[in-house]
Amino acid sequence: MSDAADSMFDLILALGIRSGEILRVRVHDGSVDALYADAAGQFPDGIVVDGRQVYWTTMGRPTRRPGIPGEGGLDYSAHDGGVHVIDYDGTERRDVTTPGAITTGKQLAHDGAGRLYWSDREGYRVSRINTDGSELTDLVVNPRDENGLGECVGVAVDTARRQLYWTQKGPTKGGRGRIFRAGLDIPSGQTAQTRTDIELLWDELPEPIDLEIVDDHLYWTDRGAPPNGNTLNRAPIPGPGKYGTDPQILAGGFAEAIGLAVDPAAGVAYVSDLGGRIWRVPASGGEPEVLADLRTPISGIAGLSSPASS
Repeated sequence: MSDAADSMFDLILALGIRSGEILRVRVHDGSVDALYADAAGQFPDGIVVDGRQVYWTTMGRPTRRPGIPGEGGLDYSAHDGGVHVIDYDGTERRDVTTPGAITTGKQLAHDGAGRLYWSDREGYRVSRINTDGSELTDLVVNPRDENGLGECVGVAVDTARRQLYWTQKGPTKGGRGRIFRAGLDIPSGQTAQTRTDIELLWDELPEPIDLEIVDDHLYWTDRGAPPNGNTLNRAPIPGPGKYGTDPQILAGGFAEAIGLAVDPAAGVAYVSDLGGRIWRVPASGGEPEVLADLRTPISGIAGLSSPASS
């Protein structure tokens, strides 16, 4: 996720999933240092910067399902995820959510008006909270299913149109990923479970993950199977009641693409992957180049422009 500045990025903040670090990557030379050495220590996933505050989510500490190797054998169903914050200088760490409030915190967004939005994967929901920790509200709650089709992962906020976007990636390498849209506010008389304003915009995607809205286009990463997965994608935002057009694949070949930060002023997008690299891609499409190899799996990223990075 990127900040709302109009100038070009100076830094990319990146979350090390296993290391639990918040890393700073300088855009001009790819050099790296640590902003914070222990990002709650429990699998950080989504990150945003709002003013002088850095917010991130954690998935919690998984247990291993017997007999299932790899990532698919990790069980994140315990209610030990969270949303956390530090000051931009790496001090004053505190929790935004209370223990037990989140199951699995995934990608994170903010509206620039003191509210944070995130997807809770094993919680099957999209939620919102004020940055002071008040008014935790579920905006979307899906029924649970055996294939994880209702698990929410990415999130983006369109403040101008007061709309919420999110991804449901579906089963691993399953080609059943979807992107949805609804209002930022639940319709009167309805609930997060019963709201009727949810629109399905794209389906049968490989595994859509992180989202960003830039200039009436939706950008997203996809970690699914090639040729359409492990890609960066872009498509025009559909009008009301319209289904999305076929996405343009801007770049591919990533090692499980996860995080996204689009820099409109520079005309580039940054993509992180579980191979530990941060890639720079022309925002209109083209050959990606490695900005930095962090040698540890990376989840969410956020772009910063001056003066926040000064």
